Amino acid sequence: MALKDTIDAGIKQAMLAKDKVRLTALRSIKSQILLAETAEGASATGLSADQEQKLLIKAAKQRRDSAATYKEQFRSDLEETELAELAIIEEFLPQQLSEADLVEKLVAIIQRVGATGPSDLGKVMGVAARELAGQADGKQISQTVSSLLNNTNF
Repeated sequence: MALKDTIDAGIKQAMLAKDKVRLTALRSIKSQILLAETAEGASATGLSADQEQKLLIKAAKQRRDSAATYKEQFRSDLEETELAELAIIEEFLPQQLSEADLVEKLVAIIQRVGATGPSDLGKVMGVAARELAGQADGKQISQTVSSLLNNTNF
């Protein structure tokens, strides 16, 4: 089932259950899907699975950033709302890698591309970002790659 159909079914369930937070999050995702489908240059057949995943990753990142901002401003009420919506969006994303799995995959990528130090960060990040898209946050990947390249005893 396409993401759009899954979201539509989820919206109906949220309406019946009177779950306002879930309804808001799902409507937000549907809105982003519709905007992407009607954007100039968009495919007439709809979004591909990869495009849908990128859209969800972007929505999740926006929620994380908003929650962090609200936390800094001591607005716990708004932070909780953002985190609740983030949890709903993450239901549609692939399972995130654990820290140990991420390190293991990044070590393999570093060895495969022949990186030897911090100067090879860009080379490793290019491959890692493509291979681990949707499985880990880009910021987390970058931080882990940096620490691995600075500690060359992997």
